[in-house]
Amino acid sequence: MGKTFKMVTLVGTSDKSYEAAIESALGDAARTLRGLNWFEVVEMRGRTEGGKVAEYQVKIQVGLKVESE
Repeated sequence: MGKTFKMVTLVGTSDKSYEAAIESALGDAARTLRGLNWFEVVEMRGRTEGGKVAEYQVKIQVGLKVESE
């Protein structure tokens, strides 16, 4: 029998790196969502201040396995 997944869009941020922004989003989501299974990076962007990177922002789609009874 196949598996069914629900997709949720998250945006993680970090002042260190894109990888840290992904970890932030996944870590926060794991505290409230069950069945996190995979993620896909959809968009990478950032914010600048004074000509330097001030914040890394990553939009990700997270797949959650739908639980069957």
